[in-house]
This record gives sequence, structure tokens and C-alpha cells, in this order.
Amino acid sequence: MLSLVFDIETIPDVEGIRRLNDLPEALTDTDVANIAFHQRRQQNGTDFLPHHLQRVCAISCALREGNQFRVWTLGDEDSTEAEIIQRFFDGIEKYTPNLVSWNGSGFDLPVLHYRAMVHGVTAPRYWDLGEDEKDFKWNNYISRYHMRHLDLMDVLAMYSGRANAPLDQMAQLCGFPGKLGMDGSKVWQAYLNGEIKAIRDYCETDVANTHLVYLRFLKMRGHLSEAEYEEEIRLMRDTLTGYSGSHWQQFMEAWG
Repeated sequence: MLSLVFDIETIPDVEGIRRLNDLPEALTDTDVANIAFHQRRQQNGTDFLPHHLQRVCAISCALREGNQFRVWTLGDEDSTEAEIIQRFFDGIEKYTPNLVSWNGSGFDLPVLHYRAMVHGVTAPRYWDLGEDEKDFKWNNYISRYHMRHLDLMDVLAMYSGRANAPLDQMAQLCGFPGKLGMDGSKVWQAYLNGEIKAIRDYCETDVANTHLVYLRFLKMRGHLSEAEYEEEIRLMRDTLTGYSGSHWQQFMEAWG
């Protein structure tokens, strides 16, 4: 079965926040976001905005298929949110991969659901619960305990939020690079600075970390032998070493 590891990066949905709060057009995007952050802090003491007020600015994927492994980010720096979300669901429509994420059930997929609704994106294969294909009744992308979408964080924590672990720390504990120079809290400022490429690069390294943890999980489950696991690691090392980009050079240096 084809597996696709994915990760998203988000920024405040300034346009939506402006509309919902009837804010004047004269306010800058920064001002609008700061108002939303302030409202959120008043509600629950955190700047982290609700899922439906997040806007997707990058979706990165890692695909292991045949003899190849690759990592890429959907679209380009000028692609709209609607375009990259539709591309993501179009890939599911065409290939029906098993999805793999870290906290995808708790964050990435709910955000993608809301934003797909906002933009009128279509995703019939993704939402099939067995009406079109009977096998999907017992293994689909939506049900929490099915494996067509594997949320590694959720599964490893035994579906208990009290046991959740950050990807960065789990990756480092397993001997992998972890986050390098950026995290989700810095994405909004990077976006305001016009650093779209840096956000896309960061998203790619997050996907690479997730794929490495996923390989370790497959080994733990007995789905990869020791020799097969080492071969997967070798393939990934060889592939990423051949990629251009300072983020991959930094990633490989941190991996050692």
C-alpha cells in the first residue's frame, strides 16, 4: 500500500477574521491578526487560533513508492491556498495512499477540512465511508481507529492527549535531526517578512522527521526487518543528500 507522509503550515486567516469581526479595511494584516491573538488569549490564555481561523500556506509530502523516495511541497510560492489544498485531495483521489502524520487528526486534517469547505474544494475519495467502495467502511480516512490515516502521535499515545509527545523531541530521542531553526510559532512572522520559501523548506524537514519516526514505528511493529529498516534509512539518506537547498544540507549535518 502506498504511504504518503504529510504536514501543513498555517497562518492566521486575516481575511476571515476581518469579516467575522467586521474590522475596517484600514487595519493592516498584522493589526487584524493581533486582534485575533488578543481575543484568543482572553478566551483561553493562548495565542493559538481555532482551526477554522487558520489559513494553509504550505503542504509538504514524503512519498515512498517502488524504488524511490521523495519529499516535496505542493504548488509553488505563488500558489493559492485553494490550489494547494485541491492538489492534496486530488492526489488522494488518484492514488488512494495511506496517509501518515504527526497530530494530523488533531490539527492538520481538521484545518484542511475547514479550508476545503471555504474554497469549495472537492474530495470524494477522501470522504468515502463505504458508500462508493465497500472496503472503506472498515478502513477509511475519517475514522480515528482506522489505518488509512495513521496519526503517529495519537497512536503512540494510545489515543490519550495526556500522553502526547512533540515530534521534535521524539525525532531527537530517536537520533534524528528534529526541528532546525524554525517552529510553528515563527511561521506567521516569516510569512509577514515574505519568507515563503523558508516556510516551505521548514515544512519539508518536518515531513522528513515524521517519515523517519514512521520507519522506526514500522520496525517496532515488525513490518520492517532490521535489514529492511537499514535499507530504508540508506535510501532516504541517499535521496536527501542529492537534494539542493540549504535546509537539506543543514538537515543532513544534524543527522550526522
